[in-house]
Amino acid sequence: MAPKPRVAIAAVALLTALSGGGTALAQKPGGTLRIYNPESIASLSMLEEFANAQLPIMGMFNNLVMFDQHVAQNTLQSIVPDLATSWSWNEEGSDLTFQLRQGVSWHDGRPFTAQDVRCTWDLYLETGSEKLRINPRKSSYYNLAAVSTNGDYEVTFHLKRPQPAFPMLLASGFSVIFPCHVPPREMRQHPIGTGPFKLSDFKPKEYVRVIRNPDYWKPGRPFLDGIEHTIIPDPATAVLAFNAGKFDMTAPGQLTVPLVNDIKSQVPQAICDWMPGNVNRHLLVNREKPPFDNPDLRRALALSIDRQAFVDIIGQGQGRIGAAAAARGRLGHAYRDDKAAPRIWPRRVA
Repeated sequence: MAPKPRVAIAAVALLTALSGGGTALAQKPGGTLRIYNPESIASLSMLEEFANAQLPIMGMFNNLVMFDQHVAQNTLQSIVPDLATSWSWNEEGSDLTFQLRQGVSWHDGRPFTAQDVRCTWDLYLETGSEKLRINPRKSSYYNLAAVSTNGDYEVTFHLKRPQPAFPMLLASGFSVIFPCHVPPREMRQHPIGTGPFKLSDFKPKEYVRVIRNPDYWKPGRPFLDGIEHTIIPDPATAVLAFNAGKFDMTAPGQLTVPLVNDIKSQVPQAICDWMPGNVNRHLLVNREKPPFDNPDLRRALALSIDRQAFVDIIGQGQGRIGAAAAARGRLGHAYRDDKAAPRIWPRRVA
């Protein structure tokens, strides 16, 4: 999603239980979800792109494992199968072996096998003949020595030393599987995946459109016929379009409290859900310039700040004081309801 189907997760959130209302919407198949995205994606390569720009293409792929989308917090215990059916560690905790799902096909009809998994991590580790143009997540696999296969449906990750949380890395939204038979340069414009959606049309800086994969290996999925992602960089312009009924859902993490209040006043039927966010707000000083080059002064400054007031003013009553750096999460997590969290994602119900 990833926890997959990634883009389909948004549709499920839209069509099932309403937040706090006690009302349920019937899960009727069909229709096209219209959503805007503030970032224009440079390419359609999941392994080379970042953050919000990846949302339009996530639904075209699958992971080996994913986080259970019905569990609010990602943990080792919430990891469930995706392209893998089961997994186990060796006694030393250094080798993690996956049994793979059989009968899965790529969008072009080729069968999914263990070789695809090995080729994907050859790209991450830069150990194969094919290379990524950019490799933003190479450092995530610093502890991975190699990936080996045993037949078509078994693959083993060999770690340099034990890393019990390694499956969480594989369950993240960025750890999708690429096909071995399609070179990275083609994946940038014509991606082939195993996911619930296939590429329909792509125009840089304007839109990305995906359509339902009729041969998806999960029976009955996806519910939607397609998803249209329109690029609108300006949040205020995007909200005006949402208010006018041109979109069914807003982009994740792009709304301020005033914009949400405007949506509530203009579109009373819109559903506004609180959701977890991991963007921190900071007060930064230049420690190279006097008087902030004095560590005692910086400490005094830090101790004198009313952190709660700072958070309340910046977040207009919707933020929380952070205690530590945010852990790496999963994009699909944004669809969960959390009344105490500082982000809002309005949704229009057709």
